[in-house]
Amino acid sequence: MRRLILFFTLCAGIVVNASAQTFTQRVQQKKAGQGTVTIEESAEIDQLVNSAVLGAATTTTKPTTPTSPTKPTNPTSSTTTTKPTTTPDNGTTAEEAPVEITKKIRTGGTKVTGYRVQAYAGGNSRKDRIQAESVASRIKGCYPEVPVYTHFISPRWICRVGNYRTYEEAHQMLLSLRNMGFKEAIIVKGKITVYD
Repeated sequence: MRRLILFFTLCAGIVVNASAQTFTQRVQQKKAGQGTVTIEESAEIDQLVNSAVLGAATTTTKPTTPTSPTKPTNPTSSTTTTKPTTTPDNGTTAEEAPVEITKKIRTGGTKVTGYRVQAYAGGNSRKDRIQAESVASRIKGCYPEVPVYTHFISPRWICRVGNYRTYEEAHQMLLSLRNMGFKEAIIVKGKITVYD
């Protein structure tokens, strides 16, 4: 009878210990013949992920200062600073200094058929996204008044420049971008936004 009680106690301890293990700890366990997983996350993310697994009984609350979204001083624009770290495929080097990018949000535009210049078209990886954003910041640094669009259009990340109603206007930007080193830049026809 003692052995049976000892067995059940041991099993209960194993079950409690296994259930006390967090999700990230369970994922990061080393197993023979398998790869390893390393997770780096902030304390807030760790609490969010692991408290959902363990339930409300093990959650701890940390006093935080409530933050409210800040509005830019100009309601039509917001500013972000990025630091490109990759080089374009065409062999030129990206700027290492931070480039200030101002994204202007305008309303009241109309969609018409027009032209844009496609400066970059990559794949669908994170590296390609970073590359597209790097190309966009480089172009924005040279032409701050020209709209630059970085989008994921399946299956690739692209960077397009401008809203041109005529092919000739787009061709001028195409020549400028090719002089900057974007030898594979092309003109694409599609919907553009124009403001009257």
